[in-house]
Amino acid sequence: MRSTFINALVEIAKIDTRIVLLTGDLGYLAIEPFMDQFPDRFFNIGVAEQDMVGIATGLAESGFIPFVYSIVPFAVLRPYEFIRNGPIMHQFPVRIVGIGGGMEYGTNGATHYGLEDIGLMRMHPGMSVIVPADYGQAKTCLDATWNLPGPVYYRLSKDNQTLIPGLSGRFELGHTQNIRTGTDLIMITIGNITSEAVKAADLLESMGISCAVVSVASMNPSPIGDLQETLSHYRVAITVETHYVTGGLGSLVSEVIAEAGLTCRLVRCGVKTTPTGMTGSQEYMLRLHGLTGEQLAKTASEALRQIPPR
Repeated sequence: MRSTFINALVEIAKIDTRIVLLTGDLGYLAIEPFMDQFPDRFFNIGVAEQDMVGIATGLAESGFIPFVYSIVPFAVLRPYEFIRNGPIMHQFPVRIVGIGGGMEYGTNGATHYGLEDIGLMRMHPGMSVIVPADYGQAKTCLDATWNLPGPVYYRLSKDNQTLIPGLSGRFELGHTQNIRTGTDLIMITIGNITSEAVKAADLLESMGISCAVVSVASMNPSPIGDLQETLSHYRVAITVETHYVTGGLGSLVSEVIAEAGLTCRLVRCGVKTTPTGMTGSQEYMLRLHGLTGEQLAKTASEALRQIPPR
């Protein structure tokens, strides 16, 4: 996803000289296409993420559109105050690009996990939050949002190979994308964990359970209207995210259900405990938190069984 994103950014930079890229000494083997073509618009700020955001804020105030690149905790958490006081409060077009959300940097340990970034960014009305599900949608997201007037946060996966069946790169700001239809329950998902939700839907189908899957790539502005309409047709909804269940997609869907007075039962699947010192591969960490396709299918079927028949 990150390579596709950078290649798409190169194409935009060819036609708009305002585009600049800053990195916190990360991203090599992905950012070279931009660095090689636009060496005068590429800046390695080093391991100084607060300074990087401060510089990007100044560049944006001067008329540039700076993209700030690092892994999620270093792109969002370390310079959070600088993001809030600069691009957000002044509505400058700084683009924060966070790589490897959730537990993609599994063996690097909990310091490298991004589990609260969506919550932090979506609470600010002036920050657009974009979380593509695969590399095809990542390109479409960038094409649709790179020239927005205010700041944007892109949460990108390292995965450059997976394509979600039925998504076909579709994206529209403030809207959801239907991936597959179903009548018994619905899974609402965000980011690259969508592939596990699709696996779960396939497993449920083999059990005779019809499961719809919907992707939320536009977290802010939130697709409230689409979610209200969709959720009104289901008695059970499962949210799936590689993020704490508080503050992210699960919270958004809970808010929609409560404020619209819907009767849909919600089960939030995500990270519910603080990570310990135990680490492993991304696959291991997903299983540890109940987020594999098999575990999601089991959770969904159990939730459906608890609903009284009509």
